[in-house]
Amino acid sequence: MIALLQEDPLAFLLAFSALVMSLVLHEVGHAYAAHLFGDDTAKRQGRLSLNPLRHLDPLGTLLLLLVGFGWARPVPIYPPAFRAYRLGLFAVSVAGILVNLALAVLFALAVRGLRALDAAGVGGAFRGSGGSALGLLALAAYVASSINLVLAVFNLLPIPPLDGSKILQSLLPLAWHPWLWRLEQYAWLSFLLILTVLRGPIQEVLAFARQVFFTLLLG
Repeated sequence: MIALLQEDPLAFLLAFSALVMSLVLHEVGHAYAAHLFGDDTAKRQGRLSLNPLRHLDPLGTLLLLLVGFGWARPVPIYPPAFRAYRLGLFAVSVAGILVNLALAVLFALAVRGLRALDAAGVGGAFRGSGGSALGLLALAAYVASSINLVLAVFNLLPIPPLDGSKILQSLLPLAWHPWLWRLEQYAWLSFLLILTVLRGPIQEVLAFARQVFFTLLLG
């Protein structure tokens, strides 16, 4: 996204707004799913709000801009309060991912629609050789779609405390869960590994996911 700032500041502003919205809706998705399953921990802490300040993590947002993946502040949950523990843990964990996948598809379809209306203007905007207002919107929508896809795929990784680890945990024997929950206290180590040893492989996975996704939706 930093390259977009240099190429077209207005498109960057639109895409950054979409980034903030995507992070917020991801966390609200978790909070609302937890509320539906009987856990009001997130609601009591104001995490059902659409106020970005309640959700954004400065480092996670900065990394999303700089290296292509990042995170927001995790929504607090109390799984023993779930009406159905396993189902609740799975549903709450996957909720944010589904929100981002839905947004990725919607933004990609917006790109298709704008391209159908003004193919030349959209093409010019994507090539960086100028373009129409519709082309600018299409470029911002493309970046927004990519951001949401990255958030969805990144969070699917089974690395604590990412959502994928809790999705996997919901399928594992209950006897393992106390030990798995204790791994959450080592989240700093997970993020250190993500930013160093795992950074390259993760970026390759995300690049492959973007290629497949946009080939299917945009041709």
